[in-house]
Amino acid sequence: MIWETVRLAVKAIFRNALRSFLTVLGIVIGVAAVIAMVTVGQGSSKQVTADVESLGANVLMIRPGRRAMGPGSSSAQARPFDLKDVDHIIEAVPEVETAAPLGGRSLTAVYGNENYATQVQGTDNRYFHATDWPVVMGRPFTASEERSGRPVCILGETVRTELFGYSDPVGETIRLGTLSCDVVGVLEAKGASSFGTDQDDVVMMPMRAFQRRIAGNTNVATIFVSVRDGASTDDAKLEIEYLLRDMRRIGPEEEDDFNVMDMKQLASMLTGINDVLTGLLSAVAAVSLLVGGIGIMNIMLVSVTERTREIGIRLAVGAQARQVLMQFLVEAVVLSLLGGVLGIALGLALAAVGANMLSVPFTPDPLVVLMAFGFSAVVGVVFGFFPARRAARLDPIEALRHQ
Repeated sequence: MIWETVRLAVKAIFRNALRSFLTVLGIVIGVAAVIAMVTVGQGSSKQVTADVESLGANVLMIRPGRRAMGPGSSSAQARPFDLKDVDHIIEAVPEVETAAPLGGRSLTAVYGNENYATQVQGTDNRYFHATDWPVVMGRPFTASEERSGRPVCILGETVRTELFGYSDPVGETIRLGTLSCDVVGVLEAKGASSFGTDQDDVVMMPMRAFQRRIAGNTNVATIFVSVRDGASTDDAKLEIEYLLRDMRRIGPEEEDDFNVMDMKQLASMLTGINDVLTGLLSAVAAVSLLVGGIGIMNIMLVSVTERTREIGIRLAVGAQARQVLMQFLVEAVVLSLLGGVLGIALGLALAAVGANMLSVPFTPDPLVVLMAFGFSAVVGVVFGFFPARRAARLDPIEALRHQ
């Protein structure tokens, strides 16, 4: 019996194929939008987490100045750090495995006829260990190069490609502004981050060489701290804050003139913001499902009016009211499920395109797909019930008189 009802419903739907398609278009758009938004949002969250984790496990970032609008932004009035501060943190805080200085300046790198504007950063080998960023071609800095400030450099993959293509740059000499620098290595490629920056667009050189030959001062803009395995980053953060307050002679009633950020906290904050935005956009997209449901109810009411005489004949020859109700209810549900299937296909396609354009992982969630499909079925039942009940309650005699 049920299969016969479904067959009649499908036949009635395809009898007016264009009208049926336009009817389910709202469901298609709603389901597709929700799936696309949630899938891309989840991919963005995973990308944010991966980007922060790429800085290294259990990493703290210390910068002078109170935190302003953006994560880690600092005040220009705060006293900068120096290399002694880095060594003092390593010696005084037992939870710290290592710490590394970092400073940066935008310069143009030149090799032969090629030139490329990039970020030149001064650091030492401890930075590569703290952020788990290995040198895959050539070698890291030697101890004598770090002590003497010899102008040698390690290239990010983007800079290497822009200046040398895919050839080996180790042993070549590039110019950074007016400074000649010998290339000793190439870093492992990390790719684009969710913050919109290319992590491989960088040239690394020894901190002392950067300070003397480029920055012209002994300042350290950022200190990256790697916490020992098994140690609490929260405990390490408190110890570092107490230590820096003492080193910088900050009184009990005075605010810190530095900020210590846990990378896991940064990941959690960014993921939370991303989830809220995804939820809001998905809620807006879900309104299309409501509109689609109203469209289904409208078209089913029109269908009942058009088929009043047909309904009267069925009732007159012995069809029960519940059978008529079931026929029209099944038509509404089939329309909704058809829209749900098309919406799922369209949503996953849009999500794949969006993930590729935004360079985030494509991570479809089967639960979200099932929920969207189930919700489309619920829409069919809810909005199809009233037209179906109206059809079932028609008086056969009055229905047969209908022209």
